[in-house]
Amino acid sequence: MIATPAWPPRSTPRLYVPEPLAAGMRRIDGPAAHYLGQVMRLKAGDPVKLFDDATGEWLAVVESAGRRELTLDVRERLAEREAVPDLWLLAAPLKKGRVDWMAEKACELGVARFVPVVTRRTVVDRPNTDRLRAHMVEAAEQCGRPALPQVDEPVKLPVLLRDWPAGRALYFADEQGGAPASEAMRPGAAAILIGPEGGFDDEERALIRATPGAVAISLGPRILRADTAAAAAVSIWMASAGDWR
Repeated sequence: MIATPAWPPRSTPRLYVPEPLAAGMRRIDGPAAHYLGQVMRLKAGDPVKLFDDATGEWLAVVESAGRRELTLDVRERLAEREAVPDLWLLAAPLKKGRVDWMAEKACELGVARFVPVVTRRTVVDRPNTDRLRAHMVEAAEQCGRPALPQVDEPVKLPVLLRDWPAGRALYFADEQGGAPASEAMRPGAAAILIGPEGGFDDEERALIRATPGAVAISLGPRILRADTAAAAAVSIWMASAGDWR
C-alpha cells in the first residue's frame, strides 16, 4: 500500500501578513512575493502557510505566480492564534546585532512582550524598534509561531517601575546574587528584567528591590553576557512556569 504524503508538507513555507486573513483570494507583492516566487521558487498549486497575529494560521495554495506578485487561494484555517504565556522580557538595549539576536530568541522562546529598558549604563538609548519587529516576524515565520510578541518603545527604568502593575512578578537578574531562577520562578503573570553589560548601579538595584513583586534571581555561577542571560532566564521560566511543562 502506497502511503499518502502529508498535506501540507512539513517543508511548506510560512509567511506573516499584516492584514486579517479569511478564506478567499489574496494578492501578495513586494518583498514577500520576491521571497515566495524567487527564493522559494513557488509555482501554481504549491502550498503556503499564512498567519496574521490575529486569526491564527491558514493554508493557502498558489493560484498564479508572476515575477512581481502572487495570487494565493486562502482555503482553510489550520490553527487558532496560540495562547501566549504571560511573560514580558524587559532588557537594556545592546549594540546592533546582539539586540537583534535577543529579540529573535525572545520570539522563538515564546515571550508575549519585549520592552527595551534604558538604564544608567545602557550603551544604546534608542534601539530601532521597527528593525526588532522585523526580526521577530522572521523568527515567528521560521519557528512556527502564529502570534507575534508586542514590541514597546524604550522606557527609562524609573518610569517602568513607577507604573509597575500589581500582581505581576518581576524577576531580575542580579549580578550580586539571588535565588536560583529555577526555584524562584512560579506560574502566573511575570516579567524578566535584564540589565546592561555593566549591570545595574546601586541606586537602580535598590529601586528594583523596592518594587512590589520583585525577586532577585541567579542564573548560575558563570558571568553571562546580557543577551545570553535573557535567553537563559526566559528558557528557565518557560520550563518551570510557562508552556514547556
